[in-house]
Amino acid sequence: MNFLAHIFLSGDNDLVKIGNFMADSIRGHSYEVYPEEIQKGILLHRSIDNFTDMHHVYRQSKHRLHKKYGHYSGVIMDIFYDHFLAKNWNTYSNENLEDYADNFYHLLKEHYDILTERIKGMMPYMIARNWFVSYATIDGLQIIMFQMDHRTKNRVNMHESMVELQQYYTEFEHEFTLFFEELRQHCIDKLKELNG
Repeated sequence: MNFLAHIFLSGDNDLVKIGNFMADSIRGHSYEVYPEEIQKGILLHRSIDNFTDMHHVYRQSKHRLHKKYGHYSGVIMDIFYDHFLAKNWNTYSNENLEDYADNFYHLLKEHYDILTERIKGMMPYMIARNWFVSYATIDGLQIIMFQMDHRTKNRVNMHESMVELQQYYTEFEHEFTLFFEELRQHCIDKLKELNG
């Protein structure tokens, strides 16, 4: 799953959201230097990634992309799944997506000192281009894919995956819906475990 899903699945705790959001840039046991709620977010993120990577529905989605995009098929699929979350946001949240995004960007600014250097470097672009809201439309997604190509030095031309997205749109959306219900329950259970 990509950024929007990770944050959404963190529940209402602001520090858990931040920990989950920046977890990719924290390796091994180095998370233990952070406050307890941030640690929970990092551990939740890792649990989401493990659950996702092993899930047969997610693997089915990713398989359509693997031949052409190889290792990057997972990166692309994570972004596609964020698209379906953003597009169907009102099914999952009572809060407007624009407000949700603004509130999270504000949260990052409030807790700037605790963020990793990678997140600090990414933040201005994410906020200026409003990534979370951009996920909701095909046009917004296309721009994000071009940005991903730039970041990965055009190794596999991820923007071309928009062809597969439109070709298998119904299948991808159906798979996301099935998968996300199971992932949501997994996260509820994991947060209960982390909160002891």
